Amino acid sequence: MDNKTLVAYFSASGVTDRLAKTLAKALKADLHQIIPEKPYTAADLDWMDKNSRSTLEMADKSSRPKIANKVENMDGYDVIFVGFPIWWYVAPTIINTFLESYDLSGKTIVPFATSGGSGMGRTNDFLKPSVKDSRLLAGKVFSCKTAEETLETWAKSLEL
Repeated sequence: MDNKTLVAYFSASGVTDRLAKTLAKALKADLHQIIPEKPYTAADLDWMDKNSRSTLEMADKSSRPKIANKVENMDGYDVIFVGFPIWWYVAPTIINTFLESYDLSGKTIVPFATSGGSGMGRTNDFLKPSVKDSRLLAGKVFSCKTAEETLETWAKSLEL
């Protein structure tokens, strides 16, 4: 890739972490983990509990969980791959927090995700307002065990 590329990701349980690291290696990209200010516990992630933190956040699309860290040199990137687990058929709202924390005008945003069984759902519908002046490409769900070569081939197939 000729563009300066960042792989930024949120991983609540470690699954997306593995995929993001493999993608960053395949693309020879910089890597940034999106760390919540308040880490998620197993109870927070219990989607069966109507009062769990993740359930409440996902029920409120305006929810913007705080992030503990920032990308210092975001201006230096042209392409940003943004990874996350699929929660309730979309990206967790902390991804909106991340995207809204920067001026991403003119940048290309490429979502990628891990999922226990669903696809990307309406992810881009909910991400689009957070990246108004950016080019948001269609995302793709991968297994956390996806091979580096597969991820590299996918990335090369994109019109970056």
